[in-house]
Amino acid sequence: MKKILGISAFYHDSAAAITVGGRVVAAAQEERFTRDKHTPDFPKNAVEYCLQEAGLTLNELDAVVFYDKPFLKFERLLETYYAFAPKGFLSFIKAIPVWLNEKIFLKKLIVDHLKDIQSFDKRKVKILFPEHHLSHAASAFYVSPFKSSAILTIDGVGEWSTASIAYGEEGKIKLLKELDFPHSVGLLYSAFTYFLGFTVNSGEYKLMGLAPYGDPNAEQTKHYIELIKKHLVDIKDDGSIWLNQKYFNYATGLRMVHDSKWEAIFGFPRRDDENDLKQHHCNLAIAIQIVTEEIVIKMAKEAKRITNSDYLCMAGGVALNCVANGKLLREKIFKDIYIQPAAGDAGGALGAALAVSCMYFDEPRLYNTENPNFDTMSGSYLGPDYSDKEIEQMCRLVKAVYTKHSDNQVMSDYVASRLAEGAVVGWFQGRMEFGPRALGNRSILGDARNPEMQRKLNLKIKYREGFRPFAPSVLAEDVQDYFDLDSDSPYMLIVSPVKESRRKSLPENFHSMDLWDKLYYERSDVQSITHLDFSARIQSVHKETNQRYWNLINAFKKQTGYALVVNTSFNVRGEPIVCTPHDAFRCFMSTEMDCLVINDYVFEKTQQLDWENKEKWMVQFKKD
Repeated sequence: MKKILGISAFYHDSAAAITVGGRVVAAAQEERFTRDKHTPDFPKNAVEYCLQEAGLTLNELDAVVFYDKPFLKFERLLETYYAFAPKGFLSFIKAIPVWLNEKIFLKKLIVDHLKDIQSFDKRKVKILFPEHHLSHAASAFYVSPFKSSAILTIDGVGEWSTASIAYGEEGKIKLLKELDFPHSVGLLYSAFTYFLGFTVNSGEYKLMGLAPYGDPNAEQTKHYIELIKKHLVDIKDDGSIWLNQKYFNYATGLRMVHDSKWEAIFGFPRRDDENDLKQHHCNLAIAIQIVTEEIVIKMAKEAKRITNSDYLCMAGGVALNCVANGKLLREKIFKDIYIQPAAGDAGGALGAALAVSCMYFDEPRLYNTENPNFDTMSGSYLGPDYSDKEIEQMCRLVKAVYTKHSDNQVMSDYVASRLAEGAVVGWFQGRMEFGPRALGNRSILGDARNPEMQRKLNLKIKYREGFRPFAPSVLAEDVQDYFDLDSDSPYMLIVSPVKESRRKSLPENFHSMDLWDKLYYERSDVQSITHLDFSARIQSVHKETNQRYWNLINAFKKQTGYALVVNTSFNVRGEPIVCTPHDAFRCFMSTEMDCLVINDYVFEKTQQLDWENKEKWMVQFKKD
């Protein structure tokens, strides 16, 4: 059994993962340990955790695998600057010294960082570099339940490729078609993220969350779509695109777009992140979302055409666009779709390790098509967990007051009753999730029926923009009672409509109402998870994968008749999802959260010492 460490680093969302005999043992993002969101730094802490979880030293590894090929990326950098010269000189003189001093000698850099963790004989451990999009493809296909499938990867850019179509069968992946830089769906979407005042490589979620506030049938929205297609992007029948570089600046500049040229196209300037959102911002957000969905669906149809596969696997940052995923699923191009829960660059660490396991060492894939509940990703619960001893040490340190429950059912009933009363609960259980979504182990929970819950969570708990939507966690067996979804969504990567029977009628002037009036207008009996377009980003919770979380929601169902709760990540704006019990307690005390549950330990806010002094616990995080 080969022991392989995968690493992604030096761009954003650094991470490490470890596989043994093709089995995923551990995976974690570096940001969770350092508390620096989206950190590009070498994942020293994540590597240490993965080795500890696997019970291995560096000398016992068969390979260390980096998630892309640095020389190919350097080649793209040089050729791009040459092609656009003399443009981009300032960007060039900033980028090249970094490459010459560090990134071009990446193998030595990796060895040096690993030696800072522990000494090892570098002659015994292979250091390998699969291509970026192969790492993405492997991260999805090798953990999917499919014997064979088409594989679609879409992101900003790897080395040259910005999207790829491949075919996976048993242990092999064959690349069939690529789209190359500077033409990129991910960079197109990020350009709109920038123009609408959000942070690139972080704010794409906000752009997707803003889109439902736009009116897809408005003349302004239709006009924006026409302008996008006329000036910015030419979409081919196979889903490939051509971006007009006259309007973009990312290839050689320090910003995504030429602000003045975009202002001339759309008739308004780039929004500053502190400025109010207006309806034209919302309509532009829905316009680029519609264009992105069109491209993704065309790419998927092309993947179907050239592979004739019944199944599709997806990865890459654009695969985290769960609205597009939902539309793609409803197109029924494929019988089923599997999306890697850590689809972005963090997941590249896992994919790199799996690619080398199967394609370099010829280890067999681990999958089980006979058991639909068999999950090679273990529900994406691949991070660290904490013992009672560690929790009690934290409690002594912070002088926390708690009640410990030895009976899980009693605890579930108690927490469910608190949720039903309107309390906001921090829920910290077992192993931390790998990927950007909190899936019930590092989550903040609320009652989806409560029409005030979205406002409360955004403004008093998360300290973020009030328009940001929230997701439901729903018992897998009850999904169709609430949503028009006939497939599984365990990783919160599918957006589907709320059932008609649960919706409330909207006034005729709804789309002309102020953004905030629309937000707080009651739309369904599960208001706090219902987007303005009557959709929701769904997590289906399985008893086999996360029994504790399933038990809690089931207890809530018994008390209220509703088999779902609001689930958002356990953090505040700008902070990575909490990792340790101390992270959780600090976040709990610095917000207006009512109750915290860490494994079997329940903490009530009003029982804590000096509980009204939030400022004592607050940490200033950078803006996201």
